[in-house]
Amino acid sequence: MQKLKNVETQTDHSVADISVEQKSESTQTFTTNSSRYSAQHFINDPRGLHFYTGLENYGKFQFVLKTLGPTASALHYAYGPVRNPNVQDQFFLTLIKLRRHTTNFELSRMFGILETDVYNIVCTWIRFMALQWREINIWPSEDLARFYSPSDFHLKFPKTRVILDGTECPIKRPKLPVAQQSTFSTYKNRNTVKVIVGATPGGMVSYVSPSYGGSTSDRHILERSNLPAMCTPGDSVMADKGFDVQDMFAPYDVTVNIPTFFKKVNRLSSKTVLKDRKIASKRVHIERIIGLGKTYKILSDVMNQSETQLSTDIIFICYMLCNFRKCIVSRHA
Repeated sequence: MQKLKNVETQTDHSVADISVEQKSESTQTFTTNSSRYSAQHFINDPRGLHFYTGLENYGKFQFVLKTLGPTASALHYAYGPVRNPNVQDQFFLTLIKLRRHTTNFELSRMFGILETDVYNIVCTWIRFMALQWREINIWPSEDLARFYSPSDFHLKFPKTRVILDGTECPIKRPKLPVAQQSTFSTYKNRNTVKVIVGATPGGMVSYVSPSYGGSTSDRHILERSNLPAMCTPGDSVMADKGFDVQDMFAPYDVTVNIPTFFKKVNRLSSKTVLKDRKIASKRVHIERIIGLGKTYKILSDVMNQSETQLSTDIIFICYMLCNFRKCIVSRHA
């Protein structure tokens, strides 16, 4: 009987030791992760930082963080306070989420925090970054737009203020039939959210519309915007054929440069063909800029429900980040 008691005691001690060891291992894992993965470790690794954030180097990373102001250190988080990681690494975590579309589980292991904390940080920072950067007037004056316009562009289309194009981002199919219908894009043959992006001839993103369901037309999005009023009389807007919106800009004395419609004619004159080629050669800049924004994988991967709710802010932030990167439009384009 005494021998049986000793065995039971030894078993209890063994179980207790195992649980303590497991707890200490768990704590050790989180501590190791939090100390191992940090933006500080990419100071001398610009390629690694570019891979995770899209920013060229650590100095650019610091500069972008500073544009958010001192409020970044005193955030009221959406789902309760967050102690770790520090402000810089929270910003780093959010950029990784946008750039790589990494899962919350993986981010929690990378930074040594809970998945709930990752979700809390990402939601709070996305909303915060969008609110802060919307305080910046990214619509340049007429003089600035023309001063930074590439030489060939300025020669052929000197009055162009903005180049417009629409883009769509895939989302997870909503549960409600009404939401499924409003977000279904016949062009992409899937559920999407849609925005209109505008850029200056010099390659700076100067306009990003709110996101709408994929079934919304380009015209309807522009009807809900104040873009025509933002232009100066005498300006010109360059767009694709889908933007048949001359009547919306005409009251503001703004012309719209789009490729010619065939209508009832079977062929176009050589003069019209040359004009359309010129427009197409310059309009390609906005397609390249939209492609640059899509290097943030959250825009090209399927967004989940919570990301879809934040899609207006997410898309705006990704294209604002493009403005901090090296310009992809040549000075002589």
